[in-house]
Amino acid sequence: MGAKSRLKYYIKVYFWFIAQDIKGRMQYRVDFFISTIGMVITNLLGLLSIYVIFKSIPNILGWSYYEILFIYGFSLLALSPLQLFFDNLWNLPSYLISGDFIKYYLKPLNIFFFYFAEVFDMKGLSQLIIGIITLSHAWVKLNLEFNLLKFIILIISLISSSLVMISLMVIGSAIAFWVLNVTPLLNFIFRLREYTRYPTDIFDSFFKFIFSFVIPIAFVAFYPSQIFLRPQNSNILVFISPFVGIFLFIIAYKLWIRGTRRYKGTGV
Repeated sequence: MGAKSRLKYYIKVYFWFIAQDIKGRMQYRVDFFISTIGMVITNLLGLLSIYVIFKSIPNILGWSYYEILFIYGFSLLALSPLQLFFDNLWNLPSYLISGDFIKYYLKPLNIFFFYFAEVFDMKGLSQLIIGIITLSHAWVKLNLEFNLLKFIILIISLISSSLVMISLMVIGSAIAFWVLNVTPLLNFIFRLREYTRYPTDIFDSFFKFIFSFVIPIAFVAFYPSQIFLRPQNSNILVFISPFVGIFLFIIAYKLWIRGTRRYKGTGV
C-alpha cells in the first residue's frame, strides 16, 4: 500500500471510529449534555474572572484586559485537540491492569493511532467554539492586523501549541507502561493547563523558568501569542515555539511506542 493510499485508509478508519464513538455517547445523552454544559460553564467562569479582575485594575504587570483575553482564547483553542482527540489517555492505566489493552495489538493499524482514535470527546467542541469567539473578539478589540499570512501563522502556531500539552499528557500516560498508577500524575499535568491561560510574565522568575524550560506550558499560549501581540518584543523563545511542540510530540510518541513493546498482557 502506497503512502497516499495508506493515508486515505487511515482517514477512512478514523472517521469510522468517530462515528462509532458518537453513536455510543448518544445512548447516554443526559450524561453527554451535562458534561458539555459543565465544560461551557467552567470556561465562561474563567472569562468572567478575568472581567471581574479588570473592573478594579487597568492592567496586570503591563498586560491589558484584551491582551490577556487574547492569550486566554488562544489557550482554549490550543487545548481543544487534547480534549477532542486524546481523551482516551485517561483510560490507559485501567486497560493495562485489566489486560484489555492487548486488543490494540490485534489489528493491522498503528497502535498509537488505534488507541487514541477510538475515543472522540465531542464536548471539546464547546471549548473550541468559545476559544474562537474569545480570540476573535480580542483580536478585533486590539485592532490587530489580519491577512492571509497572519491566518497561516495563526493556524501553524495553534497546531504546534496544541502538541505541547498533548505531548506532556501522552508522556504522563506512557509512564503507565512502567508504573501503572499514573492517574495522579495525569491530574497534575492536566491542572497545569490553567496556567497556560495567562502571561508567564506575571509569575516570579522561578515559575517562569519552570514553565519555559522544565514543564514548557508557556509554549501553549504565551510565547506563540507574542507573535501577534508584541512582535517587537519577541525573543528567541517566541520564534522557536512552533518547533517545541513538534519536538515534544516526537519524544512522547517514541516513549509511548516503546512502552507498548514491553507490555505482556495483564499488568506490565
